[in-house]
Amino acid sequence: MLLSILLQATNITPEQIQQKRDSVRLGAQMMIEHARTDPEGFWQAVGETMLQFGLKVLAALLLYVVGAWLISILKRGMKRMFERRNTEPTLASFISSFVSISMTVLLVIISVSTLGVNTTSLAALLAAGGMAIGMALSGTVQNFAGGLMLLAFKPFKAGDFIEAQGQSGKVIEVNITATKILTTDNRVVILPNGALSNGTINNYSGRPLRRVEWLVSVSYGVDAAACKKAILAIVNSDERVLQSDTNMDKLYKELNITKYQLSTVNYRMDAIPAPFVALKSLNENDITFVVRAWVRGVDYWDVFFGLQERFYTELPPQGFTFAYPHVDVTMLKE
Repeated sequence: MLLSILLQATNITPEQIQQKRDSVRLGAQMMIEHARTDPEGFWQAVGETMLQFGLKVLAALLLYVVGAWLISILKRGMKRMFERRNTEPTLASFISSFVSISMTVLLVIISVSTLGVNTTSLAALLAAGGMAIGMALSGTVQNFAGGLMLLAFKPFKAGDFIEAQGQSGKVIEVNITATKILTTDNRVVILPNGALSNGTINNYSGRPLRRVEWLVSVSYGVDAAACKKAILAIVNSDERVLQSDTNMDKLYKELNITKYQLSTVNYRMDAIPAPFVALKSLNENDITFVVRAWVRGVDYWDVFFGLQERFYTELPPQGFTFAYPHVDVTMLKE
């Protein structure tokens, strides 16, 4: 199948191949006849041909050496440029390798053409070979393109906690074809970049500040205002909870957030909303308060579980009991 693809790409038919074989055989016969009838003239022609070919070989070698030197200079220049711009190492490596390989292939074709070889068929063969390889590796090419998208647009980076493709975990490696994440139970999951770049990605570490939310359900009959005040007191007593008077410049400096990051759209918050408690719903067996507060991203889970436990242990002693499904039965005496 590969041979048929190559023949179609180069527009060479089996009849043309046979004609070339016949012409080569005829040329060999003529050369043998020339050597037999005029040995002196034959060897003189051979010497002139060898000299001309040797000069072409030297020119081709010189061209290749100079071209390889220029390509190495180009690679070093690209490396310095990527370092100055803090480009993702995987993306920088890929671009450098791609440019280097492409330039080297072009240099080889030019060097071969210097020898007098017709490179049209060679270029067609290379194109056909690339097409055949691309068809055989279509899935890999899709992952490859997805990797370029992820490395260019950076929806996440190594160290972020993400949820994608039904998996969640900490990103430990992003390469050109796949992304590796470490789950909370210490499993390594490899996600193909093709599907990952086309799907939904939930990046829990995408912002330095996050809002925590709790739902606290208590029994009917409690004083709603007093309950809200008790819940708010528990929230405000935790030093990890950010308040409305938080110095934002000091906070971002503490989190080591650069000015470039702060200048991006929707990245900087000019002020922290104060902790919030409100009656959310009236249910069949209880009433539910919603509690919201802002914290540093690294403190999210510690604050969530810590305050949830405090709600459970500190609210009942103050008279705010938690509801549970129950049935009241009244016995009537006749």
